[in-house]
Amino acid sequence: MNAHAQPQLTPAETALVDAFGERLSLLPGDGAVMVRRDNAIEQIKAGLPTKRVEAWHYTDLRRLLTTVPAFDETAKAKPVQPLLEGSAVFAVLNGVSSSKIEKLDGVSVQRAADHLIDGSLAEALAPRGDDDAIGALNAAFAADGYFVDVAAGTELAGAIELQNVLAGGQSHVRLPVRVGEGAKAIIVERQTGEGEAFATSVANVTLGDGAELTWLIVQEQPETAAYLGQFNAWIGKDAKLTVFVMNVGGKLVRQEINVVAKGEGSTFTLRGVNLLAGDTHTDVTMVLDHAVPHTASTEVIRNVVTGKARGVFQGRINVHQYAQKTDAKMACNTLLLSDDGEFSTKPELEIFADDVQCGHGATVTEIDRNHLFYLMARGIEEKTARGLLVKAFVAEVIEEMEDEAIVEALEKKLDAWFVTHG
Repeated sequence: MNAHAQPQLTPAETALVDAFGERLSLLPGDGAVMVRRDNAIEQIKAGLPTKRVEAWHYTDLRRLLTTVPAFDETAKAKPVQPLLEGSAVFAVLNGVSSSKIEKLDGVSVQRAADHLIDGSLAEALAPRGDDDAIGALNAAFAADGYFVDVAAGTELAGAIELQNVLAGGQSHVRLPVRVGEGAKAIIVERQTGEGEAFATSVANVTLGDGAELTWLIVQEQPETAAYLGQFNAWIGKDAKLTVFVMNVGGKLVRQEINVVAKGEGSTFTLRGVNLLAGDTHTDVTMVLDHAVPHTASTEVIRNVVTGKARGVFQGRINVHQYAQKTDAKMACNTLLLSDDGEFSTKPELEIFADDVQCGHGATVTEIDRNHLFYLMARGIEEKTARGLLVKAFVAEVIEEMEDEAIVEALEKKLDAWFVTHG
């Protein structure tokens, strides 16, 4: 019998294991939570995933995560202006919830630390599997966040914004959210900060029957930061979930989206914009399970790549045997603006039902020279013309959002990126 030697830890893995030992006494949780944390760090000790792990084939985390900054208790992060005017903002600053918990009509917002202490989030701290590096890292270190509970029948007048802001160091947050039957809400998740930083975030979202939720993820970390995020959702009967992801920063980024359509008549919509520049790596990976009959989904991802940036979109749709009458469509479109940029796309369909409408597609292209010539022939300077074409390519997805305030806010982020990288 041959014993398998444990791989030698990389500097980043060593820093994480050492940090866990140093911070263990500071982390909230009862015995069950601590068992989960111990199991999670053992998963990290076994090594971060490499390209040999199928789910991480295009993002070799063990190679790409070269360093991890130490926790910085002296960092002074501040909340940022909300994406949507009038939003109720709840900020986690360098890993600690800092916003005053206020009473909102039909909504309960509590600090996640309180639930970690009493053990009610113990089960949620379990990683999804052996290749769930984000779940394991977050389970080991998560100390705070916010638990949002939208009561049944509530229709929020304004958005709720959950901010994870760093001023260097590390932050690991949990965002459990429950949207009751027939409720309607808009929730914005902001991942931002400055300095050399490492952040993980896990949101677990449950939609009751007939609920409607729009969830915006805006990731704008600096190009000195690594961010690993995970969004997990379970959609009830006749419920509608719309997720919009915008990545406009970060040195190393992986955003996972895991959704289960578990109620008949449920609908899932994903729209994403990745604006990639510099020497960065951004990965959006989605797994969607159509588990019951009469469910629908559409996913459209638009990517703009310039400089030496590298991007990834992996989209996997699983249609279970019982999930007849599933309607699922997925598309990923990429615009390459430099010879040094790269984008890898891996769309997948696994269908076990025989009465479905499913399809996927992917394109990678450069700016159409005929379109560019058309604009320049009418007196528009080349750089401006290129910018108009690129923004039109991206704005088409943004404008699908039904809320004008959301469209305007996202287009402002798009314009700001083009000022620097266009």
